[in-house]
Amino acid sequence: MTIKLVPLVLPANVDQEKFADFGKEVKDIHPGNCTADEFNEIEEALYKHDFLLFRDIDLSLEQQLALVKVSAFDPKAENYVHKTDEMGKGIVDAYANKIPRVPQIRLIGHGTVYDHEGIPEITLRHEHHESFHKTRVPIEDEQPKDGSPPATRFFRWHMDSAFYELSPSKATGLYAIQVPQGPAQTVRYDDGSGDELSVTLGATAFASGKIMFDILPKELKSFAVRAWARYAPHPFEWMARAKVISTGLGLESEGLEKPLDTLSSWDEDKVKVYPFVWKNPVTGSLHLQVHPCAISEIHVEPVPENCRSDNETLYPNGGHITDLRKVREIVYQMQRPGIAPNLVYPHPWENKDLVIFNNRGLIHTIVGFFRPDQVRVFHGCSLAGSNEPTGPSKEDILKWVV
Repeated sequence: MTIKLVPLVLPANVDQEKFADFGKEVKDIHPGNCTADEFNEIEEALYKHDFLLFRDIDLSLEQQLALVKVSAFDPKAENYVHKTDEMGKGIVDAYANKIPRVPQIRLIGHGTVYDHEGIPEITLRHEHHESFHKTRVPIEDEQPKDGSPPATRFFRWHMDSAFYELSPSKATGLYAIQVPQGPAQTVRYDDGSGDELSVTLGATAFASGKIMFDILPKELKSFAVRAWARYAPHPFEWMARAKVISTGLGLESEGLEKPLDTLSSWDEDKVKVYPFVWKNPVTGSLHLQVHPCAISEIHVEPVPENCRSDNETLYPNGGHITDLRKVREIVYQMQRPGIAPNLVYPHPWENKDLVIFNNRGLIHTIVGFFRPDQVRVFHGCSLAGSNEPTGPSKEDILKWVV
């Protein structure tokens, strides 16, 4: 049986040409009851389109885990993407709660939930940007009295990974059990651009690393294929006191990161150093995949011998950038165009939606806020990868260096 794929319904403001290959809804098949051949088709579709949606399905914890792990995505993956004994020292533990029966799946959402999958009672917290941003949307704009949409922000753009010791997950599965209803909200970028984006209540926003790379000017493409990101050891502990900028795309440079010698014990050989650009294993496309909050240094390889370089070439002889403010400025310059309102897909969740996305090809963030009495219940499955992302090939580098 060949799986049936139909285009996603994209918001009217989205650049339809750039999103021509992005996202598909999978019809007439239950992802928990697939044959091996159907799993293979789903895997290929995921890497071709980066985002798959299954609507109106009942899905057990075991079926969700099997889809992310036992299926072709990463059969050798065993563990949750963050180490449990480290979560309480960073910022991830605030919203990801272990489900005892299947600990690789986390309970996420908002509000108080009773008798759920062996958990008698738990209060979930949907992170509000006030808790992590340096500035916030004024309360009068967040709670307008004139009937206009409430204003909000992107929380924190990221990929699912510990970025220390464990490898990024290949695919993440999010299953919506209970989705609260409410008016649309308006994401403000608040960076002087005037950019805004209308989103449904509790949307998850996605941006394509492929599009981010594709729209770079030639000198930044040349830099990207030669650049490597060094991530801080225990990055979520390291950044716990720092504040996020208004777009959610990185941290303020205020010196609030914990000194490395005060972090939990760490080993140099467990520190992650990844290429800026990750190669799609099916399409061969290059995706700009950098965690803007966790990065601490940039290593740049020199332009290969016998390749021309001109006055626009950045770091033609290579370099090592350790000034944290400069590191963040470079990453922001490269990523900010890729989260323009017409290049973001804010998924409008419905009850019983299952979304599987290419965690090595997209960045994503939670959006918006809920009232205290609103309840949102999701199951999230993201497993540490069994291998590392693949960077650009020698041929890719030769193609893009200037």
